[in-house]
Amino acid sequence: YAALTGTTINIPNIRSNSEFDFSGTLRYDQQSGYCSQSFLTVPMRDHEDEIIGVLQLINPTDKQSNNILAFSDEDQQLVESLASQAAVAITNQRLIGELKHLMEKFIEVIATAIDDKSPYTGYHCRRVPEIAMLLADAINANKAGPLADFKLDDKQRYELKIAALLHDCGKITTPVHVVDKATKLETIFDRIELIESRYEILRRDIEIAHLKQQLKDSNHSNDALQQQLQQLDDEFEFLKKANKGTEFMPETAAQRVKEISRRTWQNSQGESRPLLNNEEIDNLTIAKGTLLNTERQIINHHITMTINMLEALPFPKHLSNVPEIAGNHHERMDGKGYPRGLTREEMSVQARLMGIADIFDALTASDRPYKKPMSLSQALKILASMAEEGHVDPDLLEIFVQQKVYLRYAEKNLHPDQIDLH
Repeated sequence: YAALTGTTINIPNIRSNSEFDFSGTLRYDQQSGYCSQSFLTVPMRDHEDEIIGVLQLINPTDKQSNNILAFSDEDQQLVESLASQAAVAITNQRLIGELKHLMEKFIEVIATAIDDKSPYTGYHCRRVPEIAMLLADAINANKAGPLADFKLDDKQRYELKIAALLHDCGKITTPVHVVDKATKLETIFDRIELIESRYEILRRDIEIAHLKQQLKDSNHSNDALQQQLQQLDDEFEFLKKANKGTEFMPETAAQRVKEISRRTWQNSQGESRPLLNNEEIDNLTIAKGTLLNTERQIINHHITMTINMLEALPFPKHLSNVPEIAGNHHERMDGKGYPRGLTREEMSVQARLMGIADIFDALTASDRPYKKPMSLSQALKILASMAEEGHVDPDLLEIFVQQKVYLRYAEKNLHPDQIDLH
């Protein structure tokens, strides 16, 4: 009644009260031997005057005689004041919980948006936190080595989770066509199609020239024509394969691209044009992968943007290390990483942990256009090599391997063909 009407109910003695049904209370008294008598029930109102609960007190007693008393007007005023303060405290606690939940969901939305921006990074922003938290649990369970005494408490684990979700937030600013560059010639579309159309024009022009020659000389052989067409086909197949960027390009292959580029073709205006322009040559002769140095710098810039964005946010005290953890996952132990060139001693364990999680996902992910997903043995072999070269933290990697973090993650997330270790 107090909750529904918002009124305070002060009953001196329930046995003489006929307004409310106390049969349940009296039955409890009979069973327990307790004597319920005076009740004070006060509604609790929040800052918007909404009733969020009820504060009920029973049976005040006289200190000297220990007799049960009725609640006085002064008692009622005091309890109403306490109910108001309690409502404020409950509301504040609820608001804290709601704001925390809102922030988590907002961060998850950002991570999802980054992943959805590029189908080629898939669920990277959602997988990395999972790997990071598995490794954090392994660190806490570890009882040997240099990190035996290092433990992450609940607040630090939560901070790590938030940092992991936000570790690539700077990719919001990275152009999609660079992130998604699946082939060397891809921009908004794959320019290998333009080159293919030029080869079609070359084929047409050669065939036309051959037909004209046949009109002059009916005995003109087709052998030369077939040889020229085959050469064009071979050249285009070579360029198409080079465009994929799945294999390292040796200098001899790069030189062949440049030789092919010396061919010319005629456009619709009859103008002679080189088969490959300088930009196409630069792209097709990329030695490893599909990115030019300038494009790689654009992608690498995402971590600078991540740092700038996170450092601009007024994180509360328990999340104050999020920018450092998220912003340093591309640094190396030997100081050769980016963007700040920090060394191992200049980074937190959490930031170094993030680096391993990020790399392990990159190696085993099945949604990268430029490479096949690696098996566990291949991924761990590369990580071991990176530890030897000063790229990742060897102590953390040892825990990652010894505690079989890779396997717990793999059993849930990787294709069975990739799981070649147990």
